[in-house]
Amino acid sequence: MNDEERIREIFKRLNEIYTIRTFHDNDPYKVLIRTILSQRTRDENTDQAANALFDKYPDIYAVADAPVEHVQELIRPAGFYRVKAARILEVSRILIDQYGGEVPREIDEMLKLPGVGRKTANCVIVFAFQDAAIPVDTHVHRISNRWGIADTKEPEETEVVLTEKVPKELWVDLNDLMVQFGQTICRPIGPQCDKCPLTDLCDYDLSKLE
Repeated sequence: MNDEERIREIFKRLNEIYTIRTFHDNDPYKVLIRTILSQRTRDENTDQAANALFDKYPDIYAVADAPVEHVQELIRPAGFYRVKAARILEVSRILIDQYGGEVPREIDEMLKLPGVGRKTANCVIVFAFQDAAIPVDTHVHRISNRWGIADTKEPEETEVVLTEKVPKELWVDLNDLMVQFGQTICRPIGPQCDKCPLTDLCDYDLSKLE
């Protein structure tokens, strides 16, 4: 079985276990801000912070005019709230001043925004625009290396490998499936290999259990 065949079989099995999640609001600006909020925190904290922010300030113009102290308090559950509040206001004002209040669809333009790296930009491309891209977070990076599809040290390197090996029609669903798999079975510490449906397709050495 070559890499492409193995990858297709992996995703076939993951699709049998998990349902692709749909986002309540796929507005590109809100997806961007939610992704900024998600950095170094849990999904439930991100949801709480994003909901509180957009309930009070429902669009980019309201957010951009909001007092930083108000934004800090609303997003406090997401952690690092002072840094994130300043970043959210800065990004919002740049988008208004330079992009007419719209998030650019091109990744090179998104990467010009302060604090927006490839993972964040790719999340917007996938979850807001539904265009083909591969957001590589800690789950995707870890699992790709455990499977043996990648042999990389950094997420940026993993993205390159995956874009070369994963059929493009699988890109949009890749992050969501792998995140769910990483949260429930292939966890960072104590992966549940005894419950994994992919052991015959995985190169992970059980003696290296973390």
